[in-house]
Amino acid sequence: MIRIEPVTDRAGLKEFIRLPWKLYHSDPHWIPPLLVERLHTFSQKNPYFQHARWQCWLAYRGQEPVGRISAQIDDLHLNRYQDRTGFFGLLEAEEESSIFQALFQAAETWLQTQGMTNVRGPFNLSINQECGLLVDGFDSPPMIMMGHAMPYYPYGVEQNAYEKAQDLLAYRIGIHFSFPPGVSLFLKKAKISMRIRPLRRKHLNEDLAIIKDIFEEAWSDNWGFLPFTDAEFAEIGQQLKLLVEDDFVQIAEIDGEPTAMLVAFPNMHEVIRDLNGHLFPWGWLKILWRLKASYPRSGRVALMGVRKRFQSSPMGAAMAYGLIEAVREAGLRKQIQHVEMSWILENNKRMRHILESLGAEPYKTYRIYEKHLQ
Repeated sequence: MIRIEPVTDRAGLKEFIRLPWKLYHSDPHWIPPLLVERLHTFSQKNPYFQHARWQCWLAYRGQEPVGRISAQIDDLHLNRYQDRTGFFGLLEAEEESSIFQALFQAAETWLQTQGMTNVRGPFNLSINQECGLLVDGFDSPPMIMMGHAMPYYPYGVEQNAYEKAQDLLAYRIGIHFSFPPGVSLFLKKAKISMRIRPLRRKHLNEDLAIIKDIFEEAWSDNWGFLPFTDAEFAEIGQQLKLLVEDDFVQIAEIDGEPTAMLVAFPNMHEVIRDLNGHLFPWGWLKILWRLKASYPRSGRVALMGVRKRFQSSPMGAAMAYGLIEAVREAGLRKQIQHVEMSWILENNKRMRHILESLGAEPYKTYRIYEKHLQ
């Protein structure tokens, strides 16, 4: 008999956070998250909760936790789309249909009591954080800020009348790729009027504002887009400041105007995978030492955008190639071996063409599901 209980206190939240350790204990590709980071994500210190509310639940068999789920309502989404859509996320469960059914029933009932008529997910917790359910590519670990899942999860979701809304693709490429001859010549000519520069740490706030502005313009028409709040982007700025080399962030300018940007992260999952979620007593020292002595051999391009007026133009393509070239050179200096570019909407044909022209291949698929609530 499966029992569903809402998480209402810190003890329950810790049990909610720790459940994946039980489910993935034999999965060699799962990366234990840092417990301190998970506690922060689910605390009121997370700026997401300045515009969103949520509830989470645990499923029990007797006294044993066997599943979990969250439901979220984001006022920024409702104000932008006026679609009475709420979200689910943080789904984990043993391979039993009754657990999935009970979890979804709890989340959907809560969303309906809040006036929602549609549900979409998974989002952990928003589209600007970890999102999508892994449906293809279970045979390798996830990159930083990307999710992992059990192969039976898609079936558990679809058995509860959820249908595909959108697929998000993760592309992978070895860093020693070569530009096609035509692209190299085209890029050389474009550089006459285009300048590409790294992040300026002495002007960090100014460059963060530039990146945020380009992102919001470039992505504004994309499916499900939501802008970051200033507080949310400030958190990204702190991550960049602590973890990212200046030349892993590149900004393209034309006649002095910032027109495109790219942000890459070293794959911190390589650094933390054997810490089992713990920073103390020696986790911090291990992270700092590894970043100095044995830099991650993989990285992830997490943000990229070109201003709208260039998106269908040769100059827009030149900026995209130029940004990739600049970050590739930075990765070579750090001896990175391969890079993931994620996530890419399945219908973003322009970006997919650029990546595939360089030899990148989609190797993981993350699916967003949706359902109309009766």
